[in-house]
Amino acid sequence: MQETMDLMLSIKNLAERRGVFRPEAYFFVLEALENAMASMDERGHITGEDLLVWIKDLGQERYGIMAGDVFNAWGVNATIDFGRIVFHLVEAGLLRKRDEDSLSDFIDKFDFQDAFALRVFEGRG
Repeated sequence: MQETMDLMLSIKNLAERRGVFRPEAYFFVLEALENAMASMDERGHITGEDLLVWIKDLGQERYGIMAGDVFNAWGVNATIDFGRIVFHLVEAGLLRKRDEDSLSDFIDKFDFQDAFALRVFEGRG
């Protein structure tokens, strides 16, 4: 319980110190990362591209077509911003990275409006 409270306070302080993204964005990235790791047979490294797939899936599941708007409200306007969040968490000592991990792993992987757009399919007669 205390660890959870400490993490919440650490994230809140990180978000305030950085002044770019809301705390919810950091928690969302950690939740997507935890989902990704839970899906693995053995816990291991998650690449930036793989993490973005989990972020997109969690966004669709939780917020549907509003996911892009929710992300924007958190200060997240593009996939690179999720990379910035990851690297903020690394710098704060809350995540670890490998030498080959780079912010460029997160550049322009998907467009929020396109990824979360309402898809209307016409039925076939």
